[in-house]
Amino acid sequence: MTASATSSGATGFSPTHVVPGGGLATWAVPDASVPSDPLDPLLPVRLLNRHGDWGQVLCSNGWSAWVDARLLVALPQRPPAAGGPLVRTADARKLLARVETAIERYRQAVEELAAGRMDGETFRATTRGLRIGAVVEGEAVWLYDAQRDHWCYCDGTAMTVFAPSSGPQSAPGPVPRSSAAEETRLDSPPSGPPPAPGG
Repeated sequence: MTASATSSGATGFSPTHVVPGGGLATWAVPDASVPSDPLDPLLPVRLLNRHGDWGQVLCSNGWSAWVDARLLVALPQRPPAAGGPLVRTADARKLLARVETAIERYRQAVEELAAGRMDGETFRATTRGLRIGAVVEGEAVWLYDAQRDHWCYCDGTAMTVFAPSSGPQSAPGPVPRSSAAEETRLDSPPSGPPPAPGG
């Protein structure tokens, strides 16, 4: 049975990531020899701890497990508290232009593929490495800055980084432990990253 959010939700649950479309394997501890129930596709989760490529996630029903954190899809978080001034960190127009260029590159590749002027292998090669993120809601816009690997929020006049993310890093030392009561206590030391997808 896959882990899902069908049971009563945890109080104050706020997801930080979503499980990718193909679902996600889990482990009871950060050890590839101790598998657990897989997570449903597109299930919202909260990343609690990171240890190298391992990540401990919490589901809305209070269940937690370890996953390959590299495969999680980061969610843009809410912008800074209402009423608080935004810090102008960059001109949003430059980032908007980069997002527009990336979208146009992807659109052109889709057009070529649909018209039969490009095969699937060339399409994958053409779009490899593209990462695009933009959500517009009225005056507010969330933009993913692929060059710096973080999300930005803009209200039309000022822009601020509000959901930074970072790539996998080595993390020597013991596995971090959770402090919340509903989170799983883990006592096993790490034994390496999860296997690569399909491996």
